[in-house]
Amino acid sequence: MSDANEPRKVNLADAIREKLAQKKQQSGASQQGGFQGGSAKTLKSQNTKKPNNQRRRTGGS
Repeated sequence: MSDANEPRKVNLADAIREKLAQKKQQSGASQQGGFQGGSAKTLKSQNTKKPNNQRRRTGGS
């Protein structure tokens, strides 16, 4: 029949494994360092951090 035109069926586990392998390969090629590089947030100084006033507002103990 026309097997070449039909998309092949892939179970979910295999698809996830392939995606994970691609991600590992891509991240390994772009950076050879330690922990995750590009997704690091800028740290906020503890001195300028806004205090949490929930306790005072709600009257908790």
